[in-house]
Amino acid sequence: MPNSKGGTTLRYSRLKIIFPIGLFIALFLDGSLSNVFAGHLFSYPYTSVLHLVLLWLIFAIFLDDRDDLAIGIWSTFVGLVFDWYYTGIIGVYMIALPLVVYLCRQIKPWLDLNFLTLLMVYIINLTIVEAFAYIWYSMGHVINSNLADFAVFTLGPTIAVNLAIFVIAYYPMRRLYLSVN
Repeated sequence: MPNSKGGTTLRYSRLKIIFPIGLFIALFLDGSLSNVFAGHLFSYPYTSVLHLVLLWLIFAIFLDDRDDLAIGIWSTFVGLVFDWYYTGIIGVYMIALPLVVYLCRQIKPWLDLNFLTLLMVYIINLTIVEAFAYIWYSMGHVINSNLADFAVFTLGPTIAVNLAIFVIAYYPMRRLYLSVN
């Protein structure tokens, strides 16, 4: 409910500006940090994929009280940019990210929002995105690893690294969304 000076509207309009800026910072950091820490993230046979864009989207979905951000449209656009710039294969993240946004919007009313719930939602969404990419790349003959190798050498390390980032980022992101929401 806006006050006489429109304080709630002003705070929410800040969120509409902060969200896309944060999304593109996450997109930039996904590639930059992967490049800087490539020796640690991609040491044979293990591969850890950073998913800061997915993390930012999950925070936006679950910490935005008004559900008024165009997260689906932004996720499609940033997925296209991610595919074009980082993978070179159009469609993987352009489809996977909006799919995750849709699924999260569907389950949000049924969940009690707390740290552990959001952590589990993030694990499930990491698994969905990585499995989607694995299936897409397998169908396109980009990769030829079996499901067990994918689970052990890619999915496991990816979840471990991203969970550490989630634990570090949760409270600052929560404070950010509460301050502008």
